[in-house]
Amino acid sequence: MATIYTVSQLNNEIKDLLDAVPGYRGLMVQGEISNYKAHSSGHHYMTLKDENAAINAVMFRSDAMRLKFRLQNGMKVIVKARVSSFPRTGAVQLYVSEIIPDGAGALNLAFEQLKAKLQAEGLFSERYKKPIPSCPDSIALVTSPTGAAVRDMIRILGRRWPLAKVVLYPAQVQGQGAAESIARAIALANAIGEADVILCGRGGGSMEDLWAFNEEVTARAIFASEIPVISAVGHEPDFTIADFVADLRAPTPSGAAELAVPDRAEYALHLRTLDARLHTAAHRRTEQQRKLLDGLQERLSNRTPMKYIEEKRLLLTQTEERLFSAVPARLETEHNRLNGLRQRLLAAGQSGLHRRKLRFAQTVATLDAMSPLRVLGRGYAVATKGVKHTVVTDAAALKQGDTLHIQFAKGAANCRVTDIEEDK
Repeated sequence: MATIYTVSQLNNEIKDLLDAVPGYRGLMVQGEISNYKAHSSGHHYMTLKDENAAINAVMFRSDAMRLKFRLQNGMKVIVKARVSSFPRTGAVQLYVSEIIPDGAGALNLAFEQLKAKLQAEGLFSERYKKPIPSCPDSIALVTSPTGAAVRDMIRILGRRWPLAKVVLYPAQVQGQGAAESIARAIALANAIGEADVILCGRGGGSMEDLWAFNEEVTARAIFASEIPVISAVGHEPDFTIADFVADLRAPTPSGAAELAVPDRAEYALHLRTLDARLHTAAHRRTEQQRKLLDGLQERLSNRTPMKYIEEKRLLLTQTEERLFSAVPARLETEHNRLNGLRQRLLAAGQSGLHRRKLRFAQTVATLDAMSPLRVLGRGYAVATKGVKHTVVTDAAALKQGDTLHIQFAKGAANCRVTDIEEDK
């Protein structure tokens, strides 16, 4: 009798059978992404399809964290995955561990995505660019030890500047793991610390061939390098991410070697030119100092100590004569000025005294004219009453028996009111 399975048993057995096939554990599958969804958990769900078929795929968060670009529908990719089934539904699907772009369109998209990301972080900023030494003593080459690029760089460095020590730090520059290999070589050169400059690159090739220099791990290794880095990727018209991050970009490995060191012949000519300029400047300076010394000697010969003393004695005599002749004249001038001031003071005092006498006489006359005594002298009298001597100007203010004090021009008298006459 045939074995009867439950659905769960069948699905689990299908899963076990698929998991047991060795060739299904590391498949490389090419396809186009559709139905893509990035879950909040960090897992990525998608369908891989071609013109004839489709298969579901999932990339768990731990693997998705290593993605170097953003996935999107329509992107052609190559995935590394294992084939298994989901026991709950029995659906066969791919469990993806790695995704790389496939084709120029996908590569360009990944390039632009990474470029925008690193630029936003400031990795391309000029303020982080380190200066390239003009005459390096030691040069590190991070490249393949077997390519034409390393031979060209060593040949040009030896011809232009044989004084520099050239050290090769071998790296894989193409294929799976190339970016990590380049990053390790750059880190090793920094750890040893002998190099003054690093030349990092390879010869030309397709975009896929050069892709290791567009990887984020390569870019961050170049940015983290404390030693200046010259990118030396063999492609003239285009740029790699490494070119943007490097301290200096060269169009080819040969061009990088020429930028890294001066030309020996040109440098020797420059030194000879400097030597000639130094000799000319020294001769000119010596001649200037000689003329200055001759001038000082001539001046000293014309100024003996006795001649100097005689000049000072004559100057002292002239000063003394001017001083003695100036004192009497100054005294006479001050005496005349003092007499003038005295005359002006006397004249001003007499004139002021006369004016004050006139004003005093006028004031006395005015006061005399306004004096009550002058009124009394014309036969009038002033009547007051009471202890306060209130002046009486109206008869109505009196009553019989009041005592009045009468002031005449000469003398006074007290009298009693016996009769009052008022104006009608």
